[in-house]
Amino acid sequence: MTEYKMLTPLDKKPELLNTVKNIILIASGKGGVGKSTVAANLAISLSREGYKTGLLDADVYGPSVPILFDIKNEHPVIERENDKAKIIPIEKYGVRIMSIGLLVKDEDAMIWRGPMASKTLKQVIEDTKWGELDFLLIDMPPGTGDIAITMAQDFKKAKALIVITPQQLAVADGRKAGYMFNNQHVQTPILGIIENMAWFTPANHPDERYYIFGKGGGQQLADEFNAPLIGQIPLVMEIEESSDQGKNIFLTDNPSVHKAFQDLTNKILDKVN
Repeated sequence: MTEYKMLTPLDKKPELLNTVKNIILIASGKGGVGKSTVAANLAISLSREGYKTGLLDADVYGPSVPILFDIKNEHPVIERENDKAKIIPIEKYGVRIMSIGLLVKDEDAMIWRGPMASKTLKQVIEDTKWGELDFLLIDMPPGTGDIAITMAQDFKKAKALIVITPQQLAVADGRKAGYMFNNQHVQTPILGIIENMAWFTPANHPDERYYIFGKGGGQQLADEFNAPLIGQIPLVMEIEESSDQGKNIFLTDNPSVHKAFQDLTNKILDKVN
């Protein structure tokens, strides 16, 4: 019987993104947990704190970042630098943004096999003129496929955040992402677990909490991987509305949302510093 190996080490290559101080991979084991929304608003929060921040949308099959920043009709400028084309990221809310979704039309579905998608994404990363950054957040595709593995293996200084919702199904899928980062051929430190949609708080009753998707899943996964439960984001209408409209959540009137992302940002800064 043929023996198959799940992961094999890659040949060492020159370090990508050597002008970036901190690379954070924001991952999830499944879609629908709000990973991209968390990544976008965390990037905005870091920028508000005065850090030079970039956001890379690495989900080539379902890029969400152009919608979250309301830039889906914009296109990056291409400049020539040393006889090579360089892509200038689009900047909004102080965040330098790049996404495959900015380079192709909505109707052009990315019907690519994993290796082609990974190769194309790496080329976009290399060709983007990020400049000096304190943080580059990478919104990873859901799951543990080719692109996720490639991103984790290629960026040796990267650290990971795993986004889940409290229910056990999301915990089980988040666990797979944790196993990928802990794999001996990946070895990406897990910075923490983020529990999104942790509870619902009615706007008229800000002191009340309703655990619609269950309770304790984030802490459970954090304990399993000996990582902190670094953030808990409430389920509030303002996040959904601002995300659909491409607006900055810090411009909404819900202080619980502001506090959740501010707390998350402070904890991340404590960890990386």
